[in-house]
Amino acid sequence: MRYAYYPGCSLTESAREFDVSTRLVMERLGSELVEIPDWTCCGASAAEPVSRLMNYALPARNLAIAEQDMDGMDVLAPCAACYLNLLKVGREAVGDRHLHGRINEVLAASGLVYRGKARVRHLLDVLKNDVGAKIVEQKVTDSLKGMKIAPYYGCQILRPYPVFDDPGKPVSMEPFIEAMGGEVHRWDMGNRCCGASLMVGHPEVAIRSVAEILNAARGADAIATVCPLCQMNLEAYQAKAARAGGRRVPVLYLTQLMGLAMGLDDKAMRLSDNLTMTPAVRRGIAARAWAEPAPGQGAETVEASG
Repeated sequence: MRYAYYPGCSLTESAREFDVSTRLVMERLGSELVEIPDWTCCGASAAEPVSRLMNYALPARNLAIAEQDMDGMDVLAPCAACYLNLLKVGREAVGDRHLHGRINEVLAASGLVYRGKARVRHLLDVLKNDVGAKIVEQKVTDSLKGMKIAPYYGCQILRPYPVFDDPGKPVSMEPFIEAMGGEVHRWDMGNRCCGASLMVGHPEVAIRSVAEILNAARGADAIATVCPLCQMNLEAYQAKAARAGGRRVPVLYLTQLMGLAMGLDDKAMRLSDNLTMTPAVRRGIAARAWAEPAPGQGAETVEASG
């Protein structure tokens, strides 16, 4: 399968490990990611308060390029915010003649036309519906057997558009955790908001949300996520969250865990970019410490070492 790949801004800066691991894992799974040429920022959540039209025109520009140059490929957007913004254009602009027309007036300055034909896909959608857990299982060379992983979806990939999973009880990550040999940490916080951008304007609210999520991950060896903002909030604010009752736990992208299970090393998966990857945690991952925990080791040791 070939996909028109839209990395977005986060995956080229603060979430480079997500970009790198996604590209390598998808290659191992036999998929080709063709980066959309001359892609630009989709506006994420920043454009909407400034201009409603810009909020649609920015993502539409990238989709118009994909429609024009990418031979009908589905557009793959790993970032939750980018996925939502790109998806929203098709859901809200197509069928609204006035809005669609205004968008194309803006795009005309670049010689582009958005036709509404590009199909926008999230990484989990592609993994679930195009690849499948059985194919992933066949690629596993270094099982994560014994590792307990808490799947964290966040808000944006399924709300308000539940395209490929149930927003009230998402389960699309679970088969892949099990395919890697891991054990799913059963909890009801996988779709709980991490506070998102409230970390800027109302940090006390966001920290409380992060603390509740991290505390609910007690007993898990790691949290797996597919959203750069969620990953940052859950990882970068663990010290503050600990004071609000949270615990420390490694937070990795699902694709990083998949890469490790497929035999890619921690350098290739850029584990050093993860703030929770202390030397002790990295040694534990390299040694598969969770498989046969010695007394005093395991998730609670990771918490203490953080």
